[in-house]
Amino acid sequence: MTRYVIDAYAWVEYLDGSRSGEKVKAILQGENEIYTCAVTVAEVASKVCRREMDVNTALEAISTLSKIIEVDFNLAKASGISHAKMREKIMDFGLADSFVLESAKRIEGKIVTGDEHFRDTEGVVFVE
Repeated sequence: MTRYVIDAYAWVEYLDGSRSGEKVKAILQGENEIYTCAVTVAEVASKVCRREMDVNTALEAISTLSKIIEVDFNLAKASGISHAKMREKIMDFGLADSFVLESAKRIEGKIVTGDEHFRDTEGVVFVE
């Protein structure tokens, strides 16, 4: 059984029902353990709200289909350090991306995304 952390890009594609979202759906429906970082929940809520979609329905899907990785002191510390290191290579690497990266490390899982910031990162499944 594979563990996956679904990032905001992938969740939005899934919620949109796009071709990339169908790839996410296949992962969600497989025999996998699915996780979402709490920071990703905020990212998705913002994106869905800006699109004037139903935020509650979107977040209910996330909380039903995945386990939420809460942000604690150690995750925040690790994310801050990895953010600084990633910014040396990728100038616009986001802090939220670092939380996803460190969440995947915490559970020894893979990241599901289409976000180009993760292009050369080990353990990433692209759904573009």
